[in-house]
Amino acid sequence: MLNKINLKINKTQFSLHLAFLFFLLGALLTFAFSPFDLFYLPLFLMMAVFYCCLKCPPHLTAKYLFIFGLGHYLTGTYWIYISVHIFGNAPLWIAIALMICLVLLMSSYFAIAGWLISWFSYKNKFPIIFSGPSIWVLIEWLKGWLFSGFPWLSLGYSQIDTGLSGWAPLLGVYGVSWWLLFGVAGCLYCLIKRKLTTGLLFIITPFIFGYGLSGYNWTEEYGKPIETVIIQGGVSQDLKWKAEQFPKTLDLYLQATIDAPQGSFIVWPEVAIPASSDQIRSYLQLIETHLKESKKKLALGILEKNTHTKTHHNSVLFIDGVGQQYYRKRHLVPFGEYFPIPGFMREWLRLLSLPNTDLVSGEQIQPLITFDNNVSLAVAICYEIAFGAQQLYAFPEAGLLINVSNDAWFGDSIAPHQHLQLSRMRSLEVGREMVRVTNDGISAFIDSKGKVVKQSDQFVFYKLATFAQPRKGATPYVLFGNWPILILNSLLLIVFFKRKILRNEKL
Repeated sequence: MLNKINLKINKTQFSLHLAFLFFLLGALLTFAFSPFDLFYLPLFLMMAVFYCCLKCPPHLTAKYLFIFGLGHYLTGTYWIYISVHIFGNAPLWIAIALMICLVLLMSSYFAIAGWLISWFSYKNKFPIIFSGPSIWVLIEWLKGWLFSGFPWLSLGYSQIDTGLSGWAPLLGVYGVSWWLLFGVAGCLYCLIKRKLTTGLLFIITPFIFGYGLSGYNWTEEYGKPIETVIIQGGVSQDLKWKAEQFPKTLDLYLQATIDAPQGSFIVWPEVAIPASSDQIRSYLQLIETHLKESKKKLALGILEKNTHTKTHHNSVLFIDGVGQQYYRKRHLVPFGEYFPIPGFMREWLRLLSLPNTDLVSGEQIQPLITFDNNVSLAVAICYEIAFGAQQLYAFPEAGLLINVSNDAWFGDSIAPHQHLQLSRMRSLEVGREMVRVTNDGISAFIDSKGKVVKQSDQFVFYKLATFAQPRKGATPYVLFGNWPILILNSLLLIVFFKRKILRNEKL
């Protein structure tokens, strides 16, 4: 059987059968992530990818991995259609066009990775052990910032509940990806050389060391635990902005805040109230009065209007009955919160009764929200939580992580589960507990090891309470960010590039 597969993959002509196989393998890779959490799938699926890189010339590998990417991102990001068409009310063709454009772009990254790995390793197997993981991780990092970035579905997230997660406080999610792929590539090389025991060691060793690292506490508790209450409104996206729902939403959040324990910290989700800040001033004043009398504190997602510029921010407002502090979202979602299109297309969108104006992003470095004299809060709104390195400016000063979101845009899809998985990785990387609240789930308290302490049900009103513990100190990832893994990968590729050139092999 292996000989037959080997003969097929050795062909230098494109095979529709193999293309279909790689499409299926890419689709299967989605099951490695939440809510399925089949963490072991990448061990087998990426071995098939690397085997293709060894057996096919670069131009052919690029085609197969492009198709692999189509399978992965069509199944892994189908929820974009739900967000844009079903809840965003965009025409069907616009939703499909946006989704296809994203899938094609993401698949192109896979094609580039396949071409490069094959160039380093085709007919010369040993470099796959280092070039395979290094190129793949550099491409993961590239797609996380190029064209505003889409770091969703990086391989490291699939390992949040395995021993490999112990590498995250050192090297971040990309370091977890690297160790996973290093084990896969090393195992594949040993299997080809008929060294089964050594191959198994390549797979197992990163998990063992990672598990050992996971027992180390990079940060420590300080101050008193904060009694914290999450208010998940449970208002579906199709009702949220309707006029008849507006007073119900106001009453829901007000009453839930009044019912919260004396002296507690309450958190509402992203844009909890469907109105801009200038339209609900009296409502906010009423809440402020209650907070002052009850010694409570509140962080709420709000559409903040700048009365001077007439622009809007997607913000978090912190109120403690004494003053107000704002965090303004820095990383906006293209085609959701801003539109990178010419003016004539905005007019066309307006005529179609579609969103056509931009929110304004906040400053990249903002003052932290001061909870009290001892504790500061690091805040991320919705999609921002996917960009780990962009959050590092807040550490080690921040003692707690706050993430507010409106995952109602995703409907009953896999996206809210994936979003929670991203959030868990952020807590683990910086060694901080997280308070995560969404409009209709999944809201959760996450500990400094990335484990969910409590979580809500979806699509219902939910109050979730526990004591959040501030922490201090810095993980290596806080101190150095992605630089160690990026430098390591670059140096490895330089070494193997020179090695290839010295062997007089042509590009």
